[in-house]
Amino acid sequence: MIEVRSTPVRRNTAWSRLLAAVLLCAALPQAAAASTPLPDSRPEAQGVSSARLQRLHDYMRHATGDDGYLGGVTLVARNGRLVDWQAYGHRDLARREPMRRDAIFRIYSMTKTVTSVAVMMLVEEGKLTLEDPLSRYLPGFAAPQVLIGGSIDAPKLRPADKPVTLHALLTHTAGYPAGLEGDGLAVTLMERIDPHGAADLRGFAERMSHVPLAADPGTRFGYDGASLELLARVVEVVSGQSFESFLQQRIFDPLAMRDTGFSVPAAQRARVVDLTTMGKDGRLRIADGPSARQPGAPLNAYASGAGGLYSTAGDYARFAQMLLDGGTLDGHTLLGRKTVELMLRNHLTMLDPPVTQFSDAEGFGIGGYVVIDAAKRGQLGSPGQFGWTGAASTYYTIDPHEHLVAILMLQYLPREDGGKDLPRISRNFYDLVYQALQ
Repeated sequence: MIEVRSTPVRRNTAWSRLLAAVLLCAALPQAAAASTPLPDSRPEAQGVSSARLQRLHDYMRHATGDDGYLGGVTLVARNGRLVDWQAYGHRDLARREPMRRDAIFRIYSMTKTVTSVAVMMLVEEGKLTLEDPLSRYLPGFAAPQVLIGGSIDAPKLRPADKPVTLHALLTHTAGYPAGLEGDGLAVTLMERIDPHGAADLRGFAERMSHVPLAADPGTRFGYDGASLELLARVVEVVSGQSFESFLQQRIFDPLAMRDTGFSVPAAQRARVVDLTTMGKDGRLRIADGPSARQPGAPLNAYASGAGGLYSTAGDYARFAQMLLDGGTLDGHTLLGRKTVELMLRNHLTMLDPPVTQFSDAEGFGIGGYVVIDAAKRGQLGSPGQFGWTGAASTYYTIDPHEHLVAILMLQYLPREDGGKDLPRISRNFYDLVYQALQ
């Protein structure tokens, strides 16, 4: 009896071990998918209150309710450790697919910081300097002209008092039309030339060479996308690579940013969040544009250095942490420490006051805003805090003083006609992040 009973026991034990091994193997892809972009830590171990983070969670659940944003992803890291990473709401307009932490977003102008890093990598290699004139690398820019009047068919121009430099392009002080007061005619001329209709960056630059400046270089901050497209073309010319290949090989691969690029592979497009806006009927609808109708499709005909990237909160957290850590992440050094220090300083000191058109408490570094007066800004934060946003409601900040990275990803285009709109929640988001610091 003992032998008869023992044989089934041994078989059951062996079967259990085999079954456990099979289940472990089956779980490996899921475990890999759930891997975190930065090392995990308990919030309290990094000086963050779990109880106070609950306020952030409650707020985001409300903001992504039935009458709010479809959904969003938030990520908070401190001291290089991930302390909070949450998904809220839904990915799709039908509100059937729950939002995932690895959802893919159109990050639009958060692309500009990536492009700025690419330029600074070439500066470190001695292939260009910030004060180089744009004309050294691109034809047609040797004699910039400033628009001073006239009409769309007979514009009056004068020579600019200085050349357009790479530094001016990086800091939005080149003088290109930016929608500021008095820019109307210059904007109209630019729209007629239509640089954004070009098929590639070479064509974009050729068209931009015919666009007059709205002001002399270095005399104002005027946020424009064209400057970063021109810099993307400079990266191509100087590196001998396409801009897309340069970013992939020099930034995305070393940082393991596997879901960042100018388009999304077909197999991953189900992770792309629907791009919405508010219709005139007061209901969310899919926004206009090819990437809205075909999520994952390229946002531009060319690889846009101003706003063409898709990414995830996790991928961008690795990029932001690299900057916060002085240019290095996981043993991969993209930039030197002094280069990052330069990027995070205010570069508008030639202006009075030295601030952007968006805030009288923020200057501008290389690739993002720099907080110069935290009190005047009217929200929680620190002097020296750095970051930027994307047009479809994506946001990031890095705070060297607090060793903090905070990211908010939504996918919503605000209305431009003054009609009913969803409230901007970035200020609330940052306040709720900072109030959780111990």
